[in-house]
Amino acid sequence: MIQAAIFVIFPLCMALAACTDFLTMTIPNRVSAILIASFLVIAPLAGMDWITIGEHLAAGLAVFAVCFVLFATNTMGGGDAKLLTASAVWFGLNTSLLLFLVAVSFFGGILVFAILFLRSKSDLIVAYRLPVPFVLLQTRKVPYALAIASGGFLAFPESPLMHLALG
Repeated sequence: MIQAAIFVIFPLCMALAACTDFLTMTIPNRVSAILIASFLVIAPLAGMDWITIGEHLAAGLAVFAVCFVLFATNTMGGGDAKLLTASAVWFGLNTSLLLFLVAVSFFGGILVFAILFLRSKSDLIVAYRLPVPFVLLQTRKVPYALAIASGGFLAFPESPLMHLALG
């Protein structure tokens, strides 16, 4: 049962966040809350010791500190900051967090270039009635949850909880 929760909750939350951000440019707060709450329930049941759980929470706190500065300078949205923080809790202070953050940065760069390209061709997209969400073309925001989710999917197999689940 715990293995199933590990295999399902994180990827499902990432997919939900990416879809809602892509379509509406918002990430529901409940996604980040579910990620943190489920980690706090699953980690001890999966056999993770309290010191390691504390390290995972410290990873979330460190990522939150950086995201808070980015949010305060209007560089990152609040939903993105909360999702990145909650996701970091699942990775902890180890190389899987570094892999996650590098992957998010990489996919974020690709995403920004793709969005800029789409916006430069917005007249053609509207004229040909291509199925692109209107909000994607009309705002300066970037649905960064797509990059966070992509990085999460890439790094999740290396996360400590996944290692515990696989034995």
